[in-house]
Amino acid sequence: MSSNKNALIRYKTLDKCLKNKYKKYTLEDLMDECSEALFEFEGKESFVSKRTIQLDLQNMRSEKFGYEAPIEVYERRYYRYSDPDYSIHNISVNENDLKAMNNAVQILKQFKDFSMFREMNGVIQKLEDSIQSTNQKSIIHLDKNEQLKGLEHIDILYESILNKKVLNILYKSFKARESNKYIVHPQLLKEYNNRWFLICWHKNKIMNLALDRMEEITIEDKIEYIDKDFNADRYFGEVIGATVSETQRPQNVIFFITQKHAPYVKTKPFHHSQEIIKEDEMGTTFKICVQLNFELERTILGMGEFIKVLAPRKLKQRIYKSLKEAVQNYSSDENQ
Repeated sequence: MSSNKNALIRYKTLDKCLKNKYKKYTLEDLMDECSEALFEFEGKESFVSKRTIQLDLQNMRSEKFGYEAPIEVYERRYYRYSDPDYSIHNISVNENDLKAMNNAVQILKQFKDFSMFREMNGVIQKLEDSIQSTNQKSIIHLDKNEQLKGLEHIDILYESILNKKVLNILYKSFKARESNKYIVHPQLLKEYNNRWFLICWHKNKIMNLALDRMEEITIEDKIEYIDKDFNADRYFGEVIGATVSETQRPQNVIFFITQKHAPYVKTKPFHHSQEIIKEDEMGTTFKICVQLNFELERTILGMGEFIKVLAPRKLKQRIYKSLKEAVQNYSSDENQ
């Protein structure tokens, strides 16, 4: 059982004891009650230390979780709530709290069709009922597509990362003629531009597998899982998108955006390293420091005629080649 769930069970048990008007609880009694509650949930002996109970009481008294519980010690030995009507489950909320909760519910509802969130449906419904927001329309909409190929694999991949399981994946890339099997140690699920990827450890390197190219997935229980303590922010810090090269170093990419469209790129940077080099009445010159990958090229090409790559030369030539081929698609007699 996770430490967070253990703590919730202890808080719930302590709350029940502290509001009991007919029994006196010492610190040792609270330890016994929490240990017994954990035993009932886990089915195995679980000893709760005095230090743990003292920290729990301290957290309940503080603003840390919003409880601010009025816990007092009387007769220098027993614990109870000074307000007999208090409970951590009846915390009052103001109008701003209700609005914030309602906004959170509307966002959570947009994930309810993903199977990994189905167990949250009951919780979301309870939240809606408690804040009386069931008839309010959503005012936040997230871009998603539940029909994307590969989403059916998310459950097993998510559970395998959570439970540290090795996977055998039958995979066929767009370039491959035949499918190949990969024994991988899954580390992270990543979404980019409405497409999902599994970041995993395979043969002493990190690799990226698109979910829509996975054909079969089975769990390899006999192989010991390798946890790479994967840091997503660091790993993807020098790229746009999900494609990372183990050997390529990031380069300074310099590009010009026309005056009319420069504000769009200023307010929505291509990359966190983006900075302005020059600005005049014609437009703005930007610089980013990234690896040269497919997603970078797609981002640039998506700006059409409003962008011009100035450096590096290799990227400039790639973009020119792509645009030249695009023009040829519209140059045949049948399309004129």
